[in-house]
Amino acid sequence: MLSVQGVLDRMGATLLRAVLLVPALCPVSDVVIAEAGRRSQLGTGDLVLGVAVGSARDAVELVRHCGERKAAALLLKPPTANAASVLAAARAAGIALVEVRSGTGWAQLVWLLRTVVDAASEESEDSSEGAEPSGLGDLFQLADAAAAVVDAPVTIEDANSRVLAYSARQDLTDPARVSTIMGRRIPDDVLARFRSRGVFRELSRGRTTIFVPAQRDGTLPRLIVPIRMGGELLGSMWAVVTDRVPEARAAAFADAGSVVALHLLRRRAAVNAQRRHSTEQVRALLEGRGSIRVAAAELGLTDVPHRVVAIDTVGKPTTKGKGGEDELGAEGLRLALWERLTAGVGRRPAVAELNRLLYAVVPDEPGAGGWATLRDALSDMDTEQLLVAAGAPMPIAELSQSRAQAQETLGLLRAGLVAGRVADYPQAWAVIALHRAANAAAAAGVAEPGPLPALREQDEANNSDYLGTLYEWLRHPGDPRAAGRALRIHPNTLRYRMRRISELAGIDLDDPDIRLALLIQLVSLRWV
Repeated sequence: MLSVQGVLDRMGATLLRAVLLVPALCPVSDVVIAEAGRRSQLGTGDLVLGVAVGSARDAVELVRHCGERKAAALLLKPPTANAASVLAAARAAGIALVEVRSGTGWAQLVWLLRTVVDAASEESEDSSEGAEPSGLGDLFQLADAAAAVVDAPVTIEDANSRVLAYSARQDLTDPARVSTIMGRRIPDDVLARFRSRGVFRELSRGRTTIFVPAQRDGTLPRLIVPIRMGGELLGSMWAVVTDRVPEARAAAFADAGSVVALHLLRRRAAVNAQRRHSTEQVRALLEGRGSIRVAAAELGLTDVPHRVVAIDTVGKPTTKGKGGEDELGAEGLRLALWERLTAGVGRRPAVAELNRLLYAVVPDEPGAGGWATLRDALSDMDTEQLLVAAGAPMPIAELSQSRAQAQETLGLLRAGLVAGRVADYPQAWAVIALHRAANAAAAAGVAEPGPLPALREQDEANNSDYLGTLYEWLRHPGDPRAAGRALRIHPNTLRYRMRRISELAGIDLDDPDIRLALLIQLVSLRWV
């Protein structure tokens, strides 16, 4: 358990000074920048950096917000950090207040703090009974060693471009590298630029080193070394350089890749073992079997209501993209998504793969790690390749019911009955009710009596659309313009078709019971 005091002790007094410390209610979980308009991302145990705070009034408002979100501490620069009103607000909110020394770069502070939090997280995992060492501490040391060899700041990344470790001197790089460190992976726009230059194609071909010249947007040159073992690409090392590196220095940098590969293999073995165990615990929750309380405790789930989120990856089989790189198929998408969902430190969803679907168990509360945050993150991804459905919030013991709801909602997404690619069971209740009614009506043969069989014969014989016209007319009572828009026909055409339907079917559409019976019949035909 890493407290705010523990962070200060590890950082030393050079950059940070405690203004107010409070009894630790929860451990430090992550380092977050309080961006304007995105403060809902703050979560329990966060170290919040008040980068954009310009006045004591702004700081007081942020302190109160951090207190509501149960953040661990707020970091501010002087003189705001020492203002009496800010200190009083911090006492009232029960949140620690830390002063960042003048002249300290925020980017430098971010990666220093995250190094401390990552190291503490690794120590906790390695000290737990039966846990395998992840080797991330060694990777940070290797990153520093590689940086000394190439005389440039270095990151070590896995095969999914997720940052595993980084060296010192990252504040001497460019915005793309700073964003990579802060986001724990190469940002999508930066990734696209490197992909367009064929960088990842060169990585897959097994080149010893890859040099990427400076780009027009100000991105500095990169020297990249693929990390391989037995022909498999495990990851890569990226150095931000000022120009081409002498051959001897580049070769020495490449030689470090074999050492890093051993550590990545060790880490992958530990991660796979942990993932298998976690998957079994999540399965127990989703299926409602075994000791649910024990499974929830091992997964770190609290007593608040949780949702089960079902994610279907609808990618095609792996193919070659325009740039020559492999485009991920469904299986690759699931793996990449799993990596993204479980990346970083702090609160993360419990994830398992069952029957080629990903399931995530997330708390139904605001802030980092909650359903709203996960929904926004998945919506920002390439949702053309994802279908996401969430069940209703349930107590831990009833998550199997939330799973069933998520599966039902996912089925409606697949059928196109729910619009979009992300759906929420409670919000999709109307479609769910109609679909259930349609299934029950179809099983009871509701559509067999009455005029519908005759109208269907007319449609099949004459390529007309009397059934569709009648359906939309019943759905939009008294509004021929709306019904016409749904059918993409003129209102006069709609009126003509309705006269023909009355003649062919011989029904009294002024009778409300007949209209209701027809609508039930049509729903049973169209929603199953």
